Amino acid sequence: MSSDTTRKRVCVVGSGGREHALASVLGRSADVVVSPGSPGIPGSVDTDPLEIDADLFVVGPEAPLVDGLADRLRAQEKLVFGPGADGARLEGSKAWMKEVLAKAGVPTAMHGTFTEVEPALAYLDTMPEFYVVKTDGLAAGKGVLVTHDLAEAQDAVRTYLSGEAFGEAGRTVVIEEGLTGPEISILAICDGTKAVALAPAQDFKRIGVGDVGPNTGGMGAYSPVPVATPAVVETIMTGGVQPTLDTLRGMGIDYRGVLYAGVMVTPDGPKMLEYNVRFGDPEAQVVLPRLTTDLVQLLSEAAAGNIETIPEFTTDAMVTVVCAAEGYPMSPVKGPTISGIDRANALGGVEVFCAGTGGSPEQLTVNGGRVLAVTGSGPTLAAARERAFAGVDEISWPGMQYRIDIAEAASVAAAEV
Repeated sequence: MSSDTTRKRVCVVGSGGREHALASVLGRSADVVVSPGSPGIPGSVDTDPLEIDADLFVVGPEAPLVDGLADRLRAQEKLVFGPGADGARLEGSKAWMKEVLAKAGVPTAMHGTFTEVEPALAYLDTMPEFYVVKTDGLAAGKGVLVTHDLAEAQDAVRTYLSGEAFGEAGRTVVIEEGLTGPEISILAICDGTKAVALAPAQDFKRIGVGDVGPNTGGMGAYSPVPVATPAVVETIMTGGVQPTLDTLRGMGIDYRGVLYAGVMVTPDGPKMLEYNVRFGDPEAQVVLPRLTTDLVQLLSEAAAGNIETIPEFTTDAMVTVVCAAEGYPMSPVKGPTISGIDRANALGGVEVFCAGTGGSPEQLTVNGGRVLAVTGSGPTLAAARERAFAGVDEISWPGMQYRIDIAEAASVAAAEV
């Protein structure tokens, strides 16, 4: 490890918008390399993380965490922010996550887990007319159906369990009752024993304006969230995150990383929808840039097992709008040339984070479903939203799509307070 008086070197593992945001904020106080990164992310290197020398490793995506990359890095005596494969099961298996929630006494939706079609269909028949069907395994944020249509839920069960929709990831399904209320995301930094919450965010899962169409990995996000009061966040941390961390520790799991709590604030109080084991994307693009404390210091303390830093945030709001490829989420069209990123970045209060980009740093192309996340900042949600869309207006490629209603209702509600 380098001394505290020298600038540290941090390796961010991943290649998406989340990793670009991490690299940007960590880069305020450290030298950052991103593996494998992308042509759109400065500091990208085509080097295996296991062969990189750095003072801190931050593993971004869920797949390498589930695969045990953090364990392999720790075996090399590296300082790593990210859970081992044992803790990453929280995202790798939604069925196991539900078992942990039950053991921890964390409020969540009524649910059942199934590997056979007929019992799953029978369970659907017993539920109120609002259904959630999830793949047990990883499905890149797309393995969730939320519907009031029983026939649609039944079809999802059949295609998931057959392997037709998501392969092995779908051969076990979790069926839940649908919950109502605003949904918020809490990113909690954990050191194995305790956790501290970052600023709340809210994202937009569906492809279409007005929350219609299929689920995506997320089409936009904003922070702060008017409904996520300090009292609500405290309830989620003390009634959800901390009991989960205590339960994992009791199971012999030393969870050092971020615990992303997806929460529905129901009329009966907050209920845990899901845990992810990495920073949310696109939540990271609005939460991390709001930090005024040193992210390198905070994540290093968590990785070492002793958080002392209390995260603090600017009072400015941030809104991010995801620009997606034509055909996303079903069949994204790759290859078109992207223009206007430099013009967007040149606007005041705008930063563009690259997700699914290819080509070269000089000429980026579309190389994924969610391509860019354009983040605007301002003294209010309305101002941040205006700047984000001003940035989007500078960017184009054939077939580019985005939602025009990101943070619209929240900005109006915040203005009325």
